Amino acid sequence: MTRGERHGLRPSRSNARHDARGFGLVVVLILIAVTSFGLSMAAQSWANDARRDREQQLLRIGQLYVQAIERYRRSSPGTDKRLPQTLEELVLDTRFVGTVRHLRRLYPDPVGASGEWGLVRDDAGRIKGVFSLSEAAPLIAGEVRRPGLVLQPAQRYSDWQFTVDTEK
Repeated sequence: MTRGERHGLRPSRSNARHDARGFGLVVVLILIAVTSFGLSMAAQSWANDARRDREQQLLRIGQLYVQAIERYRRSSPGTDKRLPQTLEELVLDTRFVGTVRHLRRLYPDPVGASGEWGLVRDDAGRIKGVFSLSEAAPLIAGEVRRPGLVLQPAQRYSDWQFTVDTEK
């Protein structure tokens, strides 16, 4: 007979189980914390990838608008090479008998909240370019060079202006 049994105390197995349950709970909480941290890191990486994609779309679509405006200007009948008054004229150019499209459709601003573009106009009020209305900072820190497009380093997306060189 053990000393505890002499005094009416019996060893309890439930205390041993209770201690093991407490340890198991700590392990589960640590696993949840580690998993949550891993998921938050993955979510941030996905968000950065999505932002980088939208920035690349902005550059591609901006370049498409520059090319469309330039094509519109060059295809003007006669010697008076005009720029469009509205972006819709790039989708359907009514200066000709047949249907002439310089863009398939009007593309929304991929980084702006509203999808609307800001318009760069010449002295006559005609559109010579577009720019994003987003005030977010671009991921690309330096100068952007693409065929027919050079953008200076910018503090915000709205600083990048996709314009036609009308001096050509």
